[in-house]
Amino acid sequence: MYILLISLVIGLFVAMLFVNIYFRVKVMKSYRVLVQNRVEFGASHVFSNQKMKEEILPQYPHLTTEIQTFANHLRYSIKMATVLLVLITMFGAILMYYGRG
Repeated sequence: MYILLISLVIGLFVAMLFVNIYFRVKVMKSYRVLVQNRVEFGASHVFSNQKMKEEILPQYPHLTTEIQTFANHLRYSIKMATVLLVLITMFGAILMYYGRG
């Protein structure tokens, strides 16, 4: 059981690392296009689709796809990292509990 839990923790850590790298590359590609076109918006726009559609997209109609792709990948990356971090923490706590016995 102990070896299984250690394997799960290591596997989840590796998964989190690869998911993070994968989406970071995707986010950076979209970000590069936005920087080249001098598109600026805040974190509140990334986390609120309504605010993004009302305030940012009308200013840059030719970059709608890139802006939405950037925001979607960023949100997804944060969600995945959060879920995997919670899972790793839970398995770490279980390992600490079994490690005492």
